Amino acid sequence: ALYRNCFFFFYHCLNVFKLKQTFLPFQNQFSGRKSCPLCPEEKFKACYSHKLRRHLQNLHWKVFAEFEGFRMCICHLPCRNLKPGISGDQASGRHVAHYHCVVCSVTIARKTDMISHLKRHVNKGETEASYSGSLDAYEIMKELGTNVQLLPNYSTPQKSDTYFNRKMKTNRQLVFCSLAVLAEERNPLECLDAFGATGIMGLQWAKHLRNSVKVTITDISDTCVKMIKENCELNNIRVDGGSRPPRGNDAQPIATVEVVKMDANVIMHLRPFDYIHLDPFGTAVNYLDAAFRNVRNMGIISVTSTDTGSLYAKSPNVTQRHYSCHIVRTEYYKELAARMVLASVARAAARCNKGMEVLLAVALEHFVLVVVRVLRGPTQADESAKKLRKLVHCQWCEERVFLKLGNMVDDTLPCNCHGSLPGKTAVLLGPLWSGPLFNTGFLRRMLSAAVQHSMDDIQPLVKTLICESECTTLKSLVHGSSALTNQGKRKLGEESGNVLKKIKPDASLEHPPFYYSIHRHSIRGMNMPKLNKFLQYLTEAGFRVSRTHFDPTGVRTDASLQQFKSVLTKYSVHTCTTSTTTHTHTQTSVSTESTP
Repeated sequence: ALYRNCFFFFYHCLNVFKLKQTFLPFQNQFSGRKSCPLCPEEKFKACYSHKLRRHLQNLHWKVFAEFEGFRMCICHLPCRNLKPGISGDQASGRHVAHYHCVVCSVTIARKTDMISHLKRHVNKGETEASYSGSLDAYEIMKELGTNVQLLPNYSTPQKSDTYFNRKMKTNRQLVFCSLAVLAEERNPLECLDAFGATGIMGLQWAKHLRNSVKVTITDISDTCVKMIKENCELNNIRVDGGSRPPRGNDAQPIATVEVVKMDANVIMHLRPFDYIHLDPFGTAVNYLDAAFRNVRNMGIISVTSTDTGSLYAKSPNVTQRHYSCHIVRTEYYKELAARMVLASVARAAARCNKGMEVLLAVALEHFVLVVVRVLRGPTQADESAKKLRKLVHCQWCEERVFLKLGNMVDDTLPCNCHGSLPGKTAVLLGPLWSGPLFNTGFLRRMLSAAVQHSMDDIQPLVKTLICESECTTLKSLVHGSSALTNQGKRKLGEESGNVLKKIKPDASLEHPPFYYSIHRHSIRGMNMPKLNKFLQYLTEAGFRVSRTHFDPTGVRTDASLQQFKSVLTKYSVHTCTTSTTTHTHTQTSVSTESTP
């Protein structure tokens, strides 16, 4: 009887517990109990408003981080991964308190780290609170007639799968023009955008080149692949193998794009392509071997490197690790970076018994872009490998020259710094690409493609590259972009062709390597001539000369540094002479005005 009574008591208690669990939410709602929005239910149970307010003030609001009027309170919800326990098992770990950044989607545990993170946003100019905490709010962006939807955290590459950089517009247009030139040579082309992200580059190819190209966009992220397919529908482009028709009711798709979820190295090993574009986040050296493995003969590979810290000699250890190259910070560091990337590309091509012809090399603030044409055969590979040479650089006057076989380092430099100064003044840099950086004919056709597709932003840059490739100063070509606007496409193409015909026929010579900065070699106490005037003086002295896109104050010339300085000194004026002349002219004007 005692056992039976205990059993019925236990059963009654169990039913009461189930009823309480069923009506607990309603009881909390009608009795004024509320849960903490920043703590899990098992850590802080629902309570009355005065207790909840005290809990928020003492725990969450007390250690907030403030930014642009927003207060980021500490969060205890399971937003981050579990911290492993002592045994290393993640299941037995615990959740870590953290902060949510109002600018991006990153979560940071320490308050000091969050403050440093916010300061980096301010330094980059990212002060708008764009992260809403929901991944469903898209932003529509239009570039070159192509619409793409972006996630709110698209500007943070470490935390966003669908990274998009607005500052890389110049890069995307240069790559598009290079593909358009290849499409004129042969079509249809099989081209690959190996790192799709939002898919904007591949969609621009398909939308403007239509049947001339067969575009394949690949990415390893499920989020990116999903967004690329949605962006295809947004631009009325059919996804190859897709079941859903594109948006626009019964409108016919303007192009077809293949979207693949696959690693870039895998798809380049499996399939051949005519055009391959590599644009990873950071260095691209890990993908060069796969790119050269199956690329077709006379095909084109374009490589974009954004690891400017290692390319511009800010992290020499990383440079040695990635590019097997020794460099130092110089006045011509941007061209040094382009030649270093080309050396890595040439070595990767030679490993596959292939050579290369450099069509374009551009180094700007945010990236280094190189475009090369692939030439099959061991003979072509040997010719490309011969152009990898060391560079002798004087650390005192910054004279430089490529090292010839059998010469001593100090005897190679034309300057006399090693004889007049104690210690070692010269240093070996490289190995670097010693061949030309530009193909003039290819750049001319790129300019025609830019005019045809109304890419006004890059036309001045391409004209500068043409002048730089031929080492000439043609003002009508460099500064004549205004003459090519506000007219029809056919007329624009004719005018650009007429301008390009004005180039001298002897410009087929290779351009001299590297350049000199007029500010770096200015004479103290003297006023330099204007840059365009100085270019004219060098031309009159019998030297080839042009401006360079690498440096707005740089001068590319075949003159040595000593000859460069002699011309600069000849046409510079002493500061005291200039001020005396100005003062005398002022006194003469005053006396003339005072005379009745």
